[in-house]
Amino acid sequence: MAQSFGVIGLAVMGENLALNVERNGFPIAVYNRSREKTDTFMATRATGKNVVAAYTLEEFVAALERPRKILIMVKAGAPVDATIQQLKPLLDEGDILIDGGNSLFKDTARRAEELESAKFTFIGMGVSGGEEGALNGPSLMPGGTKQAYDFLEPILTKIAAQVDDGPCVTYIGPGGAGHYVKMVHNGIEYGDMQLIAEAYDLLKNVLGLNAQQLHEVFAEWNTTDELNSYLIEITADVFKVSDPDSGLPLVDVIKDAAGQKGTGRWTVDDALEIGVAIPTIIAAVTARIMSSYKQERVEAAKQITGPSATFDGDVKAFIPKIRDALYCSKMCSYAQGMALLSKASELYGYDLNLGECARIWKGGCIIRAGFLNKIKHAFDENPGLPNLLLAPEFKQTILDRQAAWREVVATAAQLGIPVPAFSASLDYFDSYRRDRLPQNLTQAQRDYFGAHTYERTDKPGTFHTDWIHTVDQEPEAVLAK
Repeated sequence: MAQSFGVIGLAVMGENLALNVERNGFPIAVYNRSREKTDTFMATRATGKNVVAAYTLEEFVAALERPRKILIMVKAGAPVDATIQQLKPLLDEGDILIDGGNSLFKDTARRAEELESAKFTFIGMGVSGGEEGALNGPSLMPGGTKQAYDFLEPILTKIAAQVDDGPCVTYIGPGGAGHYVKMVHNGIEYGDMQLIAEAYDLLKNVLGLNAQQLHEVFAEWNTTDELNSYLIEITADVFKVSDPDSGLPLVDVIKDAAGQKGTGRWTVDDALEIGVAIPTIIAAVTARIMSSYKQERVEAAKQITGPSATFDGDVKAFIPKIRDALYCSKMCSYAQGMALLSKASELYGYDLNLGECARIWKGGCIIRAGFLNKIKHAFDENPGLPNLLLAPEFKQTILDRQAAWREVVATAAQLGIPVPAFSASLDYFDSYRRDRLPQNLTQAQRDYFGAHTYERTDKPGTFHTDWIHTVDQEPEAVLAK
């Protein structure tokens, strides 16, 4: 009897997704380029399960029922293209290929077009949740051929994380829509992690909290409606772990240089390309790059000094202010991410349902949080909402807490503690809420040196001024006019 589903690629995510599919009642076939990896999987994790191992792609394809449903879990980029090219001669019309890796959405759109023209169907599916999510229920973001999604839906709804209002999967949209939404998810994740790191820095290095106290603060924050989330939960857990060698909190002996795999940078690249402001996410990407200058920073610290002042306020009273600053900043970060999705949906023809995007992030994924219920509600109430900051609940929350937010950012600046994401979020809020920004001067400068023209606030049309000859006049005469 043929197997219902196939998985190519048995690294951590591929293995766990394969086991998830099998556990939910769909017999699977697996293939890995390395025979040794396949044998190890079969011997250690697939014993007693409805799994067929294949050692060539021909065997693998032959083991699957038609139309074949094949999940590709190999490294993004050229390996995905190579796998598809190897499979194509072995497939039949209507077979479904699914790329479950972190592929660039433009690559996914290209592959969808090529495969659909060859009479196959293609899904580019963002998968979030890490190792545990892949095994027990991830958030799934499938885009591509709608017909293919409809055929896969019974499987995807079973293997996805389950929350109060359904499985954490929905059809995202055509072409590269699924991987685009996953990319923005990861950009928001970068922002979330940087904001939490800045809160930690303030709590530890300004207020002087020890690991036990840090655990207690983050554990308490995780009980609140505002900050209850997977990332806050695991942050609280981190502070409970000691290094067996030194006896110090393990986090204190971890090198302060963060890595990145590229999806945060992709988010920044496309936001700049299509003209959407995402300063918090940009700050988070930049902070990781700055952290990589470890040796330079060590040398600079010996030569460049900052403020010598120490915090002399009420520690207990300042902790809730950091919490408020974190929440307000987080709102701005999500507002930026959702604004990016909205603009991309319009430009790329995705027709995204932003409320559904928020809903499928409620479980399984890295940014899962109670806060997402409020985002879903905001877009359900007003699908055309231009910015989350205008949603009544979010607007009032920031208005109520902005004084604490400003005090935290000001205190950090006075004490020489960098809070780039807190600051970028506050700048975003202040820029968005002002009806006049100083870019009128920027336009004047551009018109002066490059004749780029400008618009006026008092009458329609496009204008250019001969600034040089005007400037050459006596100042009094200019003012008199």
